[in-house]
Amino acid sequence: MPEQKVVAPEFMFTEAAREEQFITGSEAVREAVRRANVDMAVSYPITPQSESMHLVGDIWAEGYIKDYYRGENEFAVMSAVAGAAMGGVRVFTATGGPGTMRALEMFPTWVGARLPIVCAFFTRGINSPLTIQPDTIEMAHLLDTGMIMLHAEDAQDLYDMILKAFIIAEQTEVHIPVGVFADGFFVTHTRDKVRVAPADIKLPPYKPYSAPVPVMDMENVPFRQMRDPFVMKSNYVSYAAHASWQQEVLAAAERARPFIRQYLGGLIEVENEQADVLVLAGGTAVCQSREAIAMAREEGIEAGLIKIKSLRPFPGEELRALTAKAKAVIVPEFNRVGWLSRELRNVVQNPDRVVAGPRVFGGMTMPPDLILSEIRRYARE
Repeated sequence: MPEQKVVAPEFMFTEAAREEQFITGSEAVREAVRRANVDMAVSYPITPQSESMHLVGDIWAEGYIKDYYRGENEFAVMSAVAGAAMGGVRVFTATGGPGTMRALEMFPTWVGARLPIVCAFFTRGINSPLTIQPDTIEMAHLLDTGMIMLHAEDAQDLYDMILKAFIIAEQTEVHIPVGVFADGFFVTHTRDKVRVAPADIKLPPYKPYSAPVPVMDMENVPFRQMRDPFVMKSNYVSYAAHASWQQEVLAAAERARPFIRQYLGGLIEVENEQADVLVLAGGTAVCQSREAIAMAREEGIEAGLIKIKSLRPFPGEELRALTAKAKAVIVPEFNRVGWLSRELRNVVQNPDRVVAGPRVFGGMTMPPDLILSEIRRYARE
């Protein structure tokens, strides 16, 4: 096993010298997991995620991970990592698109069992006819599973968010899974400059006995996840138990806010927030928005940018305050349903100011001109 020194998360995230590497998003996943002190990883191939977990398998062969194998299918993988997390180990996996949908049943199960699993989701189309092109519609299906959801703009975000997700998820008062999302191909297969910590340091190990639920290991008597009356009878006890537990899971996500602020610098990032027209985006739509805003500035039009990093918990209070004086908030998205604009409309005053689009889907790229045309329209009203 390679020699790695355990360091405090704060040292790795802010103080350790970083080396700049020109790598793909998939390689950024490998580098994050290399430094994450992961005990176990389970994989199953699905484009565009396959390469990332193949590379994780490579570092398992090098000794950076204790156990690694390929599952029978996506549902089996998500079941296996649940079992591993119940046994008290730090576990990582990744999926995307139809893989996400095939395993969908497991994600709220992870949350309900209070498992601090970190899963990377590389989004792609899920509709028929089959497509492997980028599309973020699967994220709409995951918004209310209870997991924390972070959205990476680029490979640097992906590297940082995966490492920090373990520390956020494993806080006793949080202890629910974190999904780190990146737009397939745009991030996974594009090379970018990524600053990484030295390979000879790693995060502290997971402390399973800090969990709010018992660990299933040789030190604890085996226990049941659910008691028979809850399952077999429809009675007040069953209703009360499940209702209170769902509220506790929601509260756990809310308790993640200070840790997201501490390690990610906030749930959002803002540029030129005083502008009358704001563009709110997540993932690679942020890149196109930056370019469109720069093009608008050359025309003498000022627009601001809100980059959303955390979708769950959702930065409702921050967005309500930031958008209070804006004439329009433009929300470009890589999906047909416009789920991010719907989320925003639920929290802002005067939701008619939210411009639901432009939107592209089915794997199309978004020319910055589409965003620019919306900026022009509302800036000149």
